[in-house]
Amino acid sequence: MLVRPPHPRDSELIASLMTHSSDEVHLWGGTFGGGTVGGASPLPLAHPLKQVLPWVPPAVQQLCGIQTRLYVADCDGQVQGVIQVSPVNASRSTWQVERIAIAPTYTTVSATSVGTHLIRSCLESCWEARTWILQVDALSRDAIALYRQNGFQPLAHLTTWELGVELLQRLSERAPDLPNLLPVSNADALLLYQLDTAAMPPQVRQVFDLGIQDFRSHLLSRLIRHGGQLLSQLQEVSGYVYEPQRKAAIAYFALLLQRSREAQPAQHTCHVTVHPAYTWLYPEIMSQLARVAAAHNPSGKILLGSADYQPEREAFLEQIGANPTTRGLLMARSVWHKVRESRPVLDATHLTRMLTGLQPNQRPVPGRIDHHPPSPNL
Repeated sequence: MLVRPPHPRDSELIASLMTHSSDEVHLWGGTFGGGTVGGASPLPLAHPLKQVLPWVPPAVQQLCGIQTRLYVADCDGQVQGVIQVSPVNASRSTWQVERIAIAPTYTTVSATSVGTHLIRSCLESCWEARTWILQVDALSRDAIALYRQNGFQPLAHLTTWELGVELLQRLSERAPDLPNLLPVSNADALLLYQLDTAAMPPQVRQVFDLGIQDFRSHLLSRLIRHGGQLLSQLQEVSGYVYEPQRKAAIAYFALLLQRSREAQPAQHTCHVTVHPAYTWLYPEIMSQLARVAAAHNPSGKILLGSADYQPEREAFLEQIGANPTTRGLLMARSVWHKVRESRPVLDATHLTRMLTGLQPNQRPVPGRIDHHPPSPNL
């Protein structure tokens, strides 16, 4: 089995594998529910052009602010599976497995073998990665077994909460008390980084390895992202709460609004980060989000993610009547690439022959015996 980058002729098959349901194809991984539960980074909100950019050269992807890689498993000229990975931070020290899709013509054992080949190939080819993370449904035993077999261990339990139309209407009736609510810009990168550092446990923070540069965005990247959102009928609204006495950001939210479609109502994706010392801001933040969503589309609902290290958020969501729709696992593993060491070979320099005059007078310890052929001149 050969794991290789995709060719243009593989586009139709890859698209069919990625879009089919999990009942028709072994589909593992993917962004879980309300997005990556990491911190205040804009990473949880999916890039609108993510399905197109994997076919674009890496140099163009870097300008667009996203670097997604695709690898396919080729067996006898036929694509049997595909994996999609991308870096999480700007330093590219942490990568995530976004999705694995296996062709449905194989049994579960063969699908596990194909998935193992794809994962191990990515672990070997992405030399920048020191840590890998992924999000998986807690009920998907085959996927969890596959990732455990390849060294991934559970890091946190994730829950996706759904805030329905009635709940959002009830929350929007209350006026939020947020006097220092400010828009997000690159000048606030340090404040958001400090908030992200305080909101995550040390172990999770070490895995994500986010820096100040991860909370900044280039002008070209913002323009491309905005154009993709217009094409996808999406709108992003973000802001943070500033504490003037401590001169710090104490809360952050990013809401990706979606226009309602004919078949299904609008489904907005939300990401919220609150400082552990200011958990009383949850009612104010939720009221603000409900008002923004109601002004955009009154018939929409909001999906919000939480982790088990955020008990105050989960308790508040249960109190207001939010519905936990899905539960998953955040898994991680570290990678240590072996560096090839070139040790100097003393025999190649013939130092034993060059330094024969410096040998001691006493009988040396027996070692290698150099045999010199007799010279014809003697």
